[in-house]
Amino acid sequence: MRSTRYSAREREAVARWDVARPPWPSRTAGVSLAGFRDRSAGPVDMRAVPHPAVTLVLELGDGSLVVDTATGRQQLTSLVAGLGHGALHVRGENIECVEVRLSPVVAYALLGTSPAELEHVVVSLDDLWGRGAPRFREQLSEARSWQDRFALTDALLACRGETGPPVDLQVAWCWDRIVGSRGRVRIDELAAEVGWSRKRLWSRFRAQVGLPPKRAAKLVRFDHAVHRLAAGEDAARIAVDSGYVDQSHLHRDVLEFTGMTPATMAREPGLAVHDIT
Repeated sequence: MRSTRYSAREREAVARWDVARPPWPSRTAGVSLAGFRDRSAGPVDMRAVPHPAVTLVLELGDGSLVVDTATGRQQLTSLVAGLGHGALHVRGENIECVEVRLSPVVAYALLGTSPAELEHVVVSLDDLWGRGAPRFREQLSEARSWQDRFALTDALLACRGETGPPVDLQVAWCWDRIVGSRGRVRIDELAAEVGWSRKRLWSRFRAQVGLPPKRAAKLVRFDHAVHRLAAGEDAARIAVDSGYVDQSHLHRDVLEFTGMTPATMAREPGLAVHDIT
């Protein structure tokens, strides 16, 4: 957890959630871990805002997560949400979970499924790992501390990464450029820099990352802007700094990714929870 002064919105999240992070970086580049435990007595009801990563959540208690998506409602003890999944409505009680965020360039190797197969969908980890998923979840539940849980998760992912299929070096390089530029790099420039045609870059990037490069850049730009909005910064200034044509352009992107206006989205508790990690 960062040692800075919290906003009122973040103080509310701190009061409700115990948030843990491992004291060491993951053994696998592109992997981040966090632990969340709801310390309140009431039900959790929040929206998960789209993020430029494949998200894995493992519920450790006796309950389950009720997840509403555009395609229906699911009751899950684990979930995998693809890149650019759209706003998810998540409910539950006494939530205690490990969350793993995977860069799309390592997600295929670690999950065994291409991110392209997860676009705009939410599935159970059981669907991807079979019987290994509930066994792993049981091990995590029996671990005595968050650090033990993180160590178990990191070791398993590192092992899977050693045998999983890698993405093209050019695709990984383009993804890093998109993230490093906060989504403001031109796709024609990326194609020229890796020596590919625009069509080839689109095809290989889409197949291995899960989104076309332009859409991926749009998601990264949105993610950067939305956390600044949640921090209370001026929307017009954010639009200029983030490469939007104007504030209306930013408004349209937020509405497209979340189904909410920027003002409504900025108050979502899910953003606050992640901002305090």
